[in-house]
Amino acid sequence: MTSATDTARPFEPSPLELERRAFRRARKQRSILVSVLSTVVFAAVLALALTSSPGWERVRDTFFNAEVALGALPRILTGLWLNVQVLFFAVIGVAIFGTLLAIARTLKGAVFTPIRLLAAGYTDIFRGIPLLLVLYIVGFGVPGLELTGRLPAQFWGTIALILTYSAYVSEVLRAGIEAVHPSQRLAARSLGLSHAKTLRLIVMPQAVRKVTPALMNDFVSMQKDVGLISVLGAIDAVRAAQLEVAASYNFTPYVVAGILFVLLSWPFIRVTDWVTARAQKREQIGGVV
Repeated sequence: MTSATDTARPFEPSPLELERRAFRRARKQRSILVSVLSTVVFAAVLALALTSSPGWERVRDTFFNAEVALGALPRILTGLWLNVQVLFFAVIGVAIFGTLLAIARTLKGAVFTPIRLLAAGYTDIFRGIPLLLVLYIVGFGVPGLELTGRLPAQFWGTIALILTYSAYVSEVLRAGIEAVHPSQRLAARSLGLSHAKTLRLIVMPQAVRKVTPALMNDFVSMQKDVGLISVLGAIDAVRAAQLEVAASYNFTPYVVAGILFVLLSWPFIRVTDWVTARAQKREQIGGVV
């Protein structure tokens, strides 16, 4: 008979399993070492190629001047704060308007045909027009109608971003909605849920989860394109860098603004990669890849 002591004995891997684990650990350490060495060698070769080029001294003084960078940094940071404010309101507007467009495009029934056609026409138009042109049309054309009083350039820039990115986000959400199996809707309706509650409680949560990586990529793109509001005259980070360049006759402020935009986007890019990897891992549970 098996004693209680034998039953409670913890699991111990076999010598073969321990050997496999040691092999995998050694291979992983070797891969990390090779990756680090290859990266260091590549960076060293690239740095040597740049610094040994004939025009490096001139490029360094024109684009990487530390004194000019420190002098321009406060004004560019002030402009970057304006970009962050525009991004905040644009994200809210895109989330609301894009969701409404996606729902409009997925409405069933002949009576909703005009709404579907309008939503489809809207997404086709604003996905086809470059954002820069939308900024010019909205920022200079709409104020010319004199429907409102004088509004700041960042307001019209936010409207242009919402109009453009709502078209992209609505298509992503529509793909997510249509990816939800019809049985989910039928089961919800059979339980007595209305169409609105079925969409809000059953369909949309699953749809958003399916397309979260794509939505986050759109957010990163919008975060980058916020800098285009400078064409309307808003003193954001890009416009502040332009003013500093005009004052110092040096292009270093552009590099500073670029670095700040990268630092602003980098956390969201890493989160996007993490969410994508997590979703892929969840979908592959139980499968052999």
